Parts: sequence; C-alpha cells; structure tokens
Amino acid sequence: MFGDFKRFKVNDHAIPRVTFVAPEVARVGLNELEAIAQGIAYEVTRFDVADLDRALCDAADPQTPPSGWVKVLTAPGRGTILGVTIVATHGAEMLAEYVLAMRHGLGLNHVLQTVHSYPTWGEANKHAAGLWRRAHAPQWVLQWSRRWHDWRRG
Repeated sequence: MFGDFKRFKVNDHAIPRVTFVAPEVARVGLNELEAIAQGIAYEVTRFDVADLDRALCDAADPQTPPSGWVKVLTAPGRGTILGVTIVATHGAEMLAEYVLAMRHGLGLNHVLQTVHSYPTWGEANKHAAGLWRRAHAPQWVLQWSRRWHDWRRG
C-alpha cells in the first residue's frame, strides 16, 4: 500500500485458531509437539476448569464436574508465553486475552495482575497465571518474609 515509503513485517506468531465443537478447542502460538519439533525448551502450566466457579455455576448437572482445561507453554523460568491451548466451553473468548498478551509481549505476570470479573470464564486465565506464579515464587523471599513477620508478632 505504501510502496517504497513504509514496509510492514507480518507477525504471525499470535494468530488464534479455534475449532467450534463441544467443548471448543482454541489455540494460539505453539503447542507441545511443535515446541519439541522446533527444539524449543518450555514449561507447562495447566488449570482445570472443574475448579472454576463460573464453570460450576453453568454446569448442567451439579453432580458432574465441568470438563476442560487451559494449558499455557512458557519459556523456562520466565512468564513469556510461547503458546496456549484451551479446551473448554467459551474457549474462543478466553483465548483473546492470551492473543493480546502474546501480540504485545506481555507475560503471565501481566495476566495475573489484570482484574477479571467474577464469576467469568476468563478467570481461568488468571488462575492459570497464578499457578505459574506460585510455582516460580522465590523461596528465599518467602522464608525471609515468614521470619520477619514472626519477629514482628513477637
């Protein structure tokens, strides 16, 4: 469109893909097989939607827990999102937050710091980010903080 004046680089790493079946299968970025094939190191964080309040509210049968999950691939030790796969009701809508994060270089800490409406399906993204954060909490800081608070309480 701009010819010789301006060139644009296509960024195709954050293109969402959705299969509208029940439950929906939504993806962006790499999955585990692609990461292995490309020799990319990754960590997996998985959140089961059976633990999500909105999924419990929407369940047709209260005795049968809802099924589905959010799986996030990140760079080892970092919150950089390499890819996300969501298999759940409303998975396509839940994926949009990850597409935005990947497109703008935001990691799981940014997803965790975002205020999510309660109870919504999008909260699964926050919970997945929280699981990742807890797995990467610096233990020495937690131990120091515990001792300091114990000392303050007397």
